[in-house]
Amino acid sequence: MKVAKDTVVSLRYELTDVNEGAILEKADDPISYVHGGYDGIFPAVEEAIHGKNIGDKFSVTMEPDDAFGEYEHELVRAEPRDMFPKEVAVGMQFEGGAEGDEDEDFMLYTVVEVNDKEVTVDGNHPLAGKTIKFEGTITGVRAASKEELEHGHVHGEGGHHH
Repeated sequence: MKVAKDTVVSLRYELTDVNEGAILEKADDPISYVHGGYDGIFPAVEEAIHGKNIGDKFSVTMEPDDAFGEYEHELVRAEPRDMFPKEVAVGMQFEGGAEGDEDEDFMLYTVVEVNDKEVTVDGNHPLAGKTIKFEGTITGVRAASKEELEHGHVHGEGGHHH
């Protein structure tokens, strides 16, 4: 079976920072997603593997806009130290509203600096601004179930469990 719309695709992959050559993430155990525009994987990856078969290898280089977005300096904020728990530390994450967002959309902020007076948080994805190479091997392709298509994600082995 070939990778096509409404199939469940399983793959192993590795993400590399193109500029630094560093491996950013590696999945030795296959991940699975529903192929065909269900937002289960990057659109550029979907496009690259459409029509491929089990065992095929692929490589896609994605600019920031196609991957984790451009780095936005305005998403870095210094907040008063007393707004955070005593044990706050670099690397912790907190949900918060975007500055000036009246609709109260929450985003995830990562603590990047702590001192006696303030805590600096960053709302950018850790890989924002990076050009990424996504390389992988297709390990499985099967028809998606009716329930998976209705929910837009994989159920069972390697996927979402309700």
